[in-house]
Amino acid sequence: MSDKYLITTDYGEHVEASAPVIISASRSTDIPAFYAKWFINRLAKGYCAWYNPFNQQKMYISFKNCRVVVFWTKNPEPIIPYLHELDERNIHYYFQITLNDYVKEGFEPNVASVEDRIETFKKLSNMIGKERVIWRFDPLIITPTIGPRKLLKRIWNVGNQLKGYTNKLVFSFVDVKAYRKVQNNLVKETMFFTKEDVENAEANHMQRIEIVEGLQKIREAWHKEGWDIEMATCAEDIDLEKYGIEHNRCIDGELMKRIFAHDEELVYYLHTLKWPERDMFGNLPELPAKKKSVKDTGQRKVCGCMVSKDIGMYNTCRHFCVYCYANTSKELVLKNMEKHSDESESIIE
Repeated sequence: MSDKYLITTDYGEHVEASAPVIISASRSTDIPAFYAKWFINRLAKGYCAWYNPFNQQKMYISFKNCRVVVFWTKNPEPIIPYLHELDERNIHYYFQITLNDYVKEGFEPNVASVEDRIETFKKLSNMIGKERVIWRFDPLIITPTIGPRKLLKRIWNVGNQLKGYTNKLVFSFVDVKAYRKVQNNLVKETMFFTKEDVENAEANHMQRIEIVEGLQKIREAWHKEGWDIEMATCAEDIDLEKYGIEHNRCIDGELMKRIFAHDEELVYYLHTLKWPERDMFGNLPELPAKKKSVKDTGQRKVCGCMVSKDIGMYNTCRHFCVYCYANTSKELVLKNMEKHSDESESIIE
C-alpha cells in the first residue's frame, strides 16, 4: 500500500497527497466540537488540505488508506450523529475527552457545564464502549486558590460520576515556561497571575508528588469499588511507575490492537508499519517476531504516540482555554473563523 497518491482537488488540480493509515483529529483544535460537519464533508470528498504551521506550506491528506481516527475533544456531541458514516466506511475510531473542572476560574470559557459534559461523555461511552472513550483531566494548573488538594477533590468528584464509563484517566502538568503565548493568555485572560508570577501555574516538585500520591489513593479507592481504571501521564518525563502511573500513548497502537483486534490487516500494520500483502489464497503473512518501532519521531521526545497525521490547525479552537498551547490569542482565532466554510479544503483557507 502506497502512502502517496495523486488526487484531484475541488478545483480540478492534480496534486500529490499523503495517505496515512491513522488520522489524528486533532491535537491542534477541537474538530468534533467545531468542525464535525467539515470533517464528514472532507471524508466524503476523499481528502483535506493542511497548512504547515511553521512555513504555511499547503499539504494534502488523502483518506484512501485511513483505517483509524483518533478524536481529541472537549465536546463530542456535534460529531455523534455522523459516527455511523465512519462505521459504514470501515474506519475505526476512539475518543480522548478532556473533562476538567475549572468552572470557577473561567479557564475554559466556552465549554458546557461540568454536568452537561459528563452526560455527553456517558452517552458516547454507552454508544461505542468505555474502552474507546478516554478521560483526560488535563492540564493540572496551580493558582493561589487551587492547590493539589483542591485539584484532587475535583478529579475525585468528576471521576465518581464517570465510574464505569471509561477505563483510563490521562493527565499532565501545565507547561508555562516553554510557551510565551500561554504566559500571555494566563495573564491577560485571568485574574490569578501577573507577568512576574505566572510561572507559578506549573506545579513544583513537592506539589507534583502530593498530586500523584493523591491520585494513587484515589485509584486504590476506585479499585475497591470495582472500577479498574488505569492512570497515565501525557508527555511528561517524570517517572511515576512506583505510583502505578504509566507514560501514556495517546495515539496508541497497543490499544488499537486490543479494541480493533478483529481487523487483522490493521493489527499487522500496527506491528510493522506496513500494510500486509495476502498470498494467493487470501491469507495474511504471520506477524514478525520483532515489533518495529512505531513512535512518531515528529512529536516531542517524551511523547509516546505512534505514527499518525494530524489534520487540525493552530488558532482555530473556539473553546478559548487560557492554557491552550495551540491558540495565540482569541482575536486571531476569530479572524481565522471569518474565513471558514464547511465546504473548504482546510479549516483555514
